Amino acid sequence: MPLAVYILGFSIFAQGTSELMLAGLLPELSADLGVSVPQAGLLISAFAMGMLVGAPVLAVVTLRWPRRTALLTFLAVFALSHVAGALTSSYGTLFTTRVVGAFVYAGFWAVAASTAIGLVPANARGKAMSVLAGGLTVATIIGLSLGTVIGQHLGWRAAFWAVAGLSALAGAGVLATIPGGRPGTAAGDVREGPSLAVELRAMTSPGLWLSYSTTALTTGALLVSFSYLSVLLVDTTGLDPAWVPAVLALYGAGSLIGITIGGRTADARPFRSLYAGIAGLVAASAALAPAAPIPLLAIPLIFLLGAFGFATNPALNTRVFALAKNAPTLAAAVNVSSFNLGITAGPWLGGLSIGAGLGYPSVAWIGAAIGVLSLATVALAARLSRTGSTVPEPARTGEIRSAS
Repeated sequence: MPLAVYILGFSIFAQGTSELMLAGLLPELSADLGVSVPQAGLLISAFAMGMLVGAPVLAVVTLRWPRRTALLTFLAVFALSHVAGALTSSYGTLFTTRVVGAFVYAGFWAVAASTAIGLVPANARGKAMSVLAGGLTVATIIGLSLGTVIGQHLGWRAAFWAVAGLSALAGAGVLATIPGGRPGTAAGDVREGPSLAVELRAMTSPGLWLSYSTTALTTGALLVSFSYLSVLLVDTTGLDPAWVPAVLALYGAGSLIGITIGGRTADARPFRSLYAGIAGLVAASAALAPAAPIPLLAIPLIFLLGAFGFATNPALNTRVFALAKNAPTLAAAVNVSSFNLGITAGPWLGGLSIGAGLGYPSVAWIGAAIGVLSLATVALAARLSRTGSTVPEPARTGEIRSAS
């Protein structure tokens, strides 16, 4: 695996830490900015808004840019948004910096995914995507807790400065390892560079949009439970709050194991990987709902929730490249938005259930139901693939690894 792919994974870790750490900094933010905790919580929603929109917009804007230039620009803006956030005492300004940071983070995800795919052979794409997405998994295990500890002891602004520093370090790595040529300009390529018209035509594949629906549904099935794990563990399972970080770290460890295994099976057996991961997610969710009051059952199921949920990630990512080889950047961008659609919709549905008085375990039932819908989309995609209805278009001859 090229060093550049690991650098991209580290970059996702740096930025993903910011995405996650705010959940542990809400009391400090609330007290310092003079707003309520729910208002401080809207800063998390601001990040989700920026992520949802940023990927496709920036994918189009930077389509013909050298990928290294695009990645460095995104990292620079992300770092500066955190410097501005650390220096401000205005809630409105901080809200704006969160949207801006998430906007370019989404763009980084889209370009980094197409870059990582182009740096490796076709049979190693799943592993490359597991390394890339593994950066976010490590952020779940380390970044969330470290950001919270820094914020609690040195103030939330120190956590923002730390993210800015990590982003600058990631930028140095990108500058040193990512090829600097324009995409699609290798010798012998039939085009001078990526074409928006060509990418848009490649985006018309019905199988591609079916794959996006699988991404959104699978993510929603996982996030509807994950978003409420902390309160479920305290209010339903009866754990002391001091044990919650350890259980969440166990979830993160399961996620890392799952994404590692998924990265090794996604290329050779994408549909089997999706079937196994989503079916496991459905089973773990359905079991967690009745088992939530019993710690000895709930805690292992939370580990399995992370393992099965993240095992699908490499296949969800590489599938879109197989279906839209002529649209690597735009296809990846819309997939990023699909992930964020699930991230937004899952917790919202869970909140409706809790608000209706159905209790915290009800979110796991919702996760199982959404997972069943996701399995149906995989079954339909597999059927279309067997009948040749989603045959991917011919691959471009130019690859990023020869564009340096």
